[in-house]
Amino acid sequence: MAANKKQDRDEREARIRVRAYQARRAVHEHQQSRRRRDNIVAGIAVLVVAVLAVVAQVYFFNGGPGTPAPSSSATAAPTATPSATPTAAAGANTGTVPPSTLAEGRTWTGTLGLNGINLGIELDGAAAPQAVSSTISLVQSDFYSDLTCHRLTTSGIYVLQCGDPAGDGSGGPGYSYGPVENAPADNVYPAGSIAMARQSANGYSQGSQFFILYEDSTIPADAAGGYTVIGHVTSGLDQVKAQITDAGVADGSTDGAPKVTTLISAFSVQ
Repeated sequence: MAANKKQDRDEREARIRVRAYQARRAVHEHQQSRRRRDNIVAGIAVLVVAVLAVVAQVYFFNGGPGTPAPSSSATAAPTATPSATPTAAAGANTGTVPPSTLAEGRTWTGTLGLNGINLGIELDGAAAPQAVSSTISLVQSDFYSDLTCHRLTTSGIYVLQCGDPAGDGSGGPGYSYGPVENAPADNVYPAGSIAMARQSANGYSQGSQFFILYEDSTIPADAAGGYTVIGHVTSGLDQVKAQITDAGVADGSTDGAPKVTTLISAFSVQ
């Protein structure tokens, strides 16, 4: 009897050890499986973040909201980049573009009124003959009267964009032209610069939309180069900042319609 009891006890202990081993093994296998699953999930998360970062960069630097890069309808690249609504294929004018000889290769002086603030301006017909000729033609035909300044950017790139008859960045004069003229080699646009908006990577998408730099800004060039600087503000910029741009964007973001509704109240050159 004693031997049988010892044998039973040994068998029970053996079964207990086997069950304990199997339990430890099951826990170990579950932990390994969970680690593999966690590693896969983490890898997917890293990949998603990387893809989103790339997409955000591409979107931003190709005229997306909050995008520095001026175009015909500058959806301005900072950040924001001033941009224009797609029009012509890259490398070709569309419509009846005013001849570049209208600029006469000289400096034009005039007034640009925004909400009754009269900015003194100079346009450089020698440095940007085609763009200045187009602007002169539009001014002389009263094209800009009562058009809005539809876009303001306030972070990194500081532009007030105007001249769209549609009022939303999608409009133009019925033609588009190029190429880019008089763009700064260092991509730095000093405060007071007046430049033409255009579609991203398309130097032939300039039209009626222009933007004013109310603070020094660096706007990266793209495949088409920089942005055509047609002239600069000679007086009144401080009033525009105090009465318009300092109020920021209507929705509180850094790129969108100005909080202060802004109209072109006058535009003349001579």
